[in-house]
Parts: sequence; C-alpha cells; structure tokens
Amino acid sequence: MVHIPEIKRHQTHAVLVGSIQVGGGAPVVVQSMTNTDTADIASSVQQVKELADAGSEIVRLTVNTEDAAKAIPAIKNQLLQDGYTTPLAGCFHYNGHKLLTDVPDCATALDKYRINPGNVGFGAKRSQQFEMMIEQAIHHNKAVRIGVNWGSLDQDLSARLMDENAKRSTPRPADDVLREALITSALDNAKLAESIGLAADKIILSCKVSRPQDLVAVYTELAHRSQYALHLGLTEAGIGSKGIVATTSALSILLQKGIGDTIRASLTPRPNEPRTMEVQVCCEILQSLDIRSFTPQVTACPGCGRTTSTYFQALADKIQTYLQTQMPMWKTSYSGVESMKVAVMGCIVNGPGESKHADIGISLPGTGESPVAPVFIDGEKAHTLRGEHIAEEFIALVNTYVQTKYGKAA
Repeated sequence: MVHIPEIKRHQTHAVLVGSIQVGGGAPVVVQSMTNTDTADIASSVQQVKELADAGSEIVRLTVNTEDAAKAIPAIKNQLLQDGYTTPLAGCFHYNGHKLLTDVPDCATALDKYRINPGNVGFGAKRSQQFEMMIEQAIHHNKAVRIGVNWGSLDQDLSARLMDENAKRSTPRPADDVLREALITSALDNAKLAESIGLAADKIILSCKVSRPQDLVAVYTELAHRSQYALHLGLTEAGIGSKGIVATTSALSILLQKGIGDTIRASLTPRPNEPRTMEVQVCCEILQSLDIRSFTPQVTACPGCGRTTSTYFQALADKIQTYLQTQMPMWKTSYSGVESMKVAVMGCIVNGPGESKHADIGISLPGTGESPVAPVFIDGEKAHTLRGEHIAEEFIALVNTYVQTKYGKAA
C-alpha cells in the first residue's frame, strides 16, 4: 500500500509573540508585512486589519523614524479598540537601538523586534548597538527575530570567512562560504543575545536568501545545528507567478522536512494588487500540504475542448470567492468548516469522480452533453440542477451543507 509519510516537525523552542506561540510544536504561523508609511496611522491600521482578515497571524511594520516609532502605540491602541489582537512586530535597521530607547512606548507596544545583525551598526558601534536592542527586549519581555539577509550580510564576518577559505588547500565555492556566513552570523548573534541575558525561548532565527535552492540548503543546515524557532521566507521573491512559484517551491520542500515555525511570502505586489496576496499564498501553501486549514478549498479542472469553459470557470471563481468571503463569519460559527472540500468540474470525464471525493461537488455539463448538473454530497449523488440558476442553487446547497455538517459542532 502507498501511504503519505507523516511530517515530523523539527523540535524548536516555543516563543510567545503576543498571544501567538511560534515553535515548540505549535501550528506553523503565517506572517506578513505592511508597505504603508508607518507614521500614517490610519492607513497602517487599515492595512494591518486587511492582512489579519486575510489570515496573517503576526504583522510586521517598518520602524525607521521617530515619527514611525511614535505611531506604533497609536496603531496598537486603535487595533485593540477595533477588536484586533494581532501581534505586531517592528522591523529595525541602523537606528533601532536609538528608537527603542528614545520611544519606550513603541518598545512596549510591539510584540516582537526584528533585528538584522548586518544593519545594526558598523565597526566598534555594532556590538554596543546590538546589545542596546537586546537589553530593550529583555526589559520589555519581548521576542526577537534575529534576521540575517543575503543582501545585508555582516561584511566583517563574510570577509573573514572568505580569507580563511582562500587559505585552504582546496577552497570551497564562494556561494558555499556565503551560505556558511549566513548560518554563522545567525547562530553567533543568537548566542550573543543569550549571553546578554535574552532567553533562548525569546529568539527566532531567519536566514533570508533569494534563490530557492540556497534557502533549502541554509535552513536544512540551520535546523541541524540549533533548536531556535525558525522563520522561513524567500527574500525579494519577485512579482507575479515568478515570486509565487519560487516561494512555494522553497518553502514546501522545507515544510515537508518539518522545518519552519512561521512563514512569509515576500512578494512584490503588482500595481493596485492587494497586499493580502502574500498572506493568501502562505495559507494556500500550508493548506495544500495538509499542514493547516484556513478556508474551504475548491477543486476545479483546467478545462479543455469538452467543456463550456467560461461557464464553469466563472462558477469555480464565484464559489471560491464566496467561500473566502464567508469564512470570517463561518469560522466563528461552524467549527471545522475550513477543512471542507468543494469540487466544481466542467464535464463528465472526471467530474462525477472528483465530485464524489469532495464533501460537496458539482459536475457541470460539457459542450454537447445533456444540460444537467449532478451534485454529490459526501460521495453520493444528492441533487440534479438544471436551468439558468445553477450557480445560485449550488451556493444554497453549500450553505445548507455547512449549517448541517458543521453547525452541530459549533
């Protein structure tokens, strides 16, 4: 018999970020980041809400100026007033030590600080400024993500490792050395943070690169060498399908290995594209791998010469949009509805079979076929729809199914 092997999660420390646990066997957490001017309180609050509604469980904001730092408490308070308890992470580069010290209300309001060791400071100031940020995290009892990035790697460390490599009898490829520098930087700075007094269960590590194979190699080794909670993400993944495919390929390999406690898709939005796309991609990666469920999924065929393409494509899109729209209400009233499977198929070739495998499915008539659409519920043919209102009638059947199957467990 063929079976799907169970994913055995890499054991990591449990880190509390606000009310969300990251690592320690907790479900993989979805993160995102705003692209608003953080000092613009209204637009930042609105975008955090949109990201949270889409499924983001932690939202990160840029904190790069004193105005941005001063805006964080107001953003947090407005969110709480509006019923949003989503933890907020502050992203600091270059001047984080000063902002956390000079604006203590910001340090208090944030649930996590993101520190990039390559951008903390330079020369003699680097260690001092890193220590100042860690001390603020200790004082305010906050989690810290030590996030190393390929594009802003500690130049002193990378130069030292390159020099050591050049002296070897058989030097390793430069990319190998840079990958090792990423891992070394993350682990060395985590140990430095611990030596200052930050507990291991307050530390999350990330090593961001922009190529999928590099990401897989780096995180596989990082997981082997430590038990820190790990944040996965392909940095500067790109725009459109390129960014989605690259992110999905890299994260899926690692998640299948049981590596990763929290994830983000660093996608470049197209003009006027909602920021929530990066959240949707993360949720769909986890749901496709059966790691977590967020919203009912629609199975739909790609269409071919047998199908009345525009009709079943429009119905599949309408059903998926409807399910996503309903989820904010359904998840509070219908326990388990997020795992529901819906099939919208375009003709009789695979339509009935796929519909039987779904919780509820419809097999539409293809070109030249009898104008009837059988509906299957829990594997059995339950209804036959005809006429101009198939879409509305099927949605009504989906609603009845949700109320009947999941309402009892609510």
